[in-house]
Amino acid sequence: PPPTPTSPAEHWFIAAELKRLGVQVDGLAPRFIGDFEKGVDYIGDLAQFEQDFAAHARIAREMGPYKLSIHTGSDKFKIYPIIHRHAGHLVHLKTAGTSWLEALRVIALRDASFFREILALARDRFETDRASYHISGQLERVPVNPPDEELSALFEQFDARQALHVTFGSQLDRFRDRLYAFLHEHENDYQAVLETHFDRHIAPFQGATGSD
Repeated sequence: PPPTPTSPAEHWFIAAELKRLGVQVDGLAPRFIGDFEKGVDYIGDLAQFEQDFAAHARIAREMGPYKLSIHTGSDKFKIYPIIHRHAGHLVHLKTAGTSWLEALRVIALRDASFFREILALARDRFETDRASYHISGQLERVPVNPPDEELSALFEQFDARQALHVTFGSQLDRFRDRLYAFLHEHENDYQAVLETHFDRHIAPFQGATGSD
């Protein structure tokens, strides 16, 4: 079943109890409404999300202030303007998982044969490794053997992104030394795609808001 969202009332109660007990809070990570699936953009009604998030942001500001951590928040580009509008700088966003996809993007560009091994492993391990995640990607929609010139397109495809994302542990178990050696050899390429990746995440949070 999908995770149960944290209601504003539940958030307020937790924050109030922590405050009563004298616990210094730097950040909390409520579960927000909508679907926050690995490796893909936000799934849900944006107007409903904004109404819900605005309530959580008010609580974080009034009961702290402390940061709202966006669980599984990387690549949720649809909602970043909403988050920035209501929370301002009181946000904690992590991008480790989708940064892994950027590493694989470089491999797909520079060593198609190695990437095909990774893709085959991801397809093989997907149904097992997905068990600990709430995701909706379907294995049958992940291309089996696309031509080299189409490998990069997999990183824009919903199901392929999730398959490559949630099997990262299996990829490391199988290919750890080769992966690290490749990324060391192509460090400049990886640096370039990471900078673009981070810029896309940082840009929506630039500038002042009415909440700052």
